[in-house]
Amino acid sequence: MSNTVKPRNAGEVEEALRWALDGDKALEVVGAGSKRAIGRPSQTDITLDLSGLTGITLYEPQELVLSARAGTPIAEVEALVASHGQMLAFDPLDYGPVFGKPAGQGTLGGVLAANLSGPRRIKSGAARDHFLGFSAVTGRGETIKSGGRVVKNVTGYDLCKLMAGSWGTLAAMTDVTIKTLPKPETEETVLVLGLADGVAIAAMGAAMGSSCDVSGAAHLPAGVASRVPGHYHGTAVTAFRLEGFEPSVAHRKAALQQIMRPFGALDALTESRSHTFWQSLREVGPFAATGAAERPLWRVSTAPSKGAEVAKAIVEKAGAQVIYDWAGGLLWVECLPSSDAGAALVQRAVAANGGHATLIRAPAAHRAAVDVFTPEDDGLAALSRRVKESFDPKGVLNPGRMWAGV
Repeated sequence: MSNTVKPRNAGEVEEALRWALDGDKALEVVGAGSKRAIGRPSQTDITLDLSGLTGITLYEPQELVLSARAGTPIAEVEALVASHGQMLAFDPLDYGPVFGKPAGQGTLGGVLAANLSGPRRIKSGAARDHFLGFSAVTGRGETIKSGGRVVKNVTGYDLCKLMAGSWGTLAAMTDVTIKTLPKPETEETVLVLGLADGVAIAAMGAAMGSSCDVSGAAHLPAGVASRVPGHYHGTAVTAFRLEGFEPSVAHRKAALQQIMRPFGALDALTESRSHTFWQSLREVGPFAATGAAERPLWRVSTAPSKGAEVAKAIVEKAGAQVIYDWAGGLLWVECLPSSDAGAALVQRAVAANGGHATLIRAPAAHRAAVDVFTPEDDGLAALSRRVKESFDPKGVLNPGRMWAGV
């Protein structure tokens, strides 16, 4: 068998797992490979390439449900649902540009396995909240199915929640089912210009606490704002997206502008410019890779009220640049190169304020030497090991990708 196995159907995935078990081989599970450089470096013998499992197997727009094979390109899924006036409401984050690759290259299975959600998460929830069912092959070489084609389909354990964010360490998904939602008729974005980070956090808190139904809230300091489409060079930008029917958007825009007026100067983006802005943010466009020696990039999740404190603790000592998304609850932190990719500073800031951090982009040597994912406490780590042993007792699937020994 070659160094890469590319199954054409679910049966061949099961055969590959059983072969690996019989030969004591470890498998690296990948789709299109757009997120391959995230996590600890591969400690595997063979690559299990699921990109051959493609095709949408069911789409019922009236029922807001779609099923597809796990290797189906996410761009294909989004194009299909858009043609029916629908969308993936969790706004799937696209890591391609972060690694210097084209956008839209990821797979539906990969999005769910990494639980990727974009700016709309603050309103519509994470990818796992739209994940209805799946078929997969576990590290025991057994095919399992969970969930179904309706939202209220769970009896017993909700394995979709377990698979979302497991990064292929528990099972190789072959088929998945998600829900879709109607696409908003229009969108606009209200901008507040020139805010300091702490004031921007307060402004975003005020917007999220209002009745304006904001579907995106982000703050870009001046140095970052100049790297997104627009004309705000040298000026910090705090952005609020409003979506829905045109009369509703107009009414909520006026109300939000009234709330934001005490914070600073206002501006706005109409539909096309708004879409471009949030698309860039979804792809982490300001920190896209443009050369071989890219700066380390961290993804930090914390309480929105703590966002500015976490960022300050890192920026002052690491010369970092920050994007605040999810009203301050998600920070993208691009650090200056260092011997540990900024791990000590980032982990210390997170430990002091709460939350967790993931090293998204760094050389393999750094990813092997530091904690790519925030270490779990003893109780949670023990639970993670037991779950891993239940699904993959011999450590066949992506061993050590998230934590050493798991």
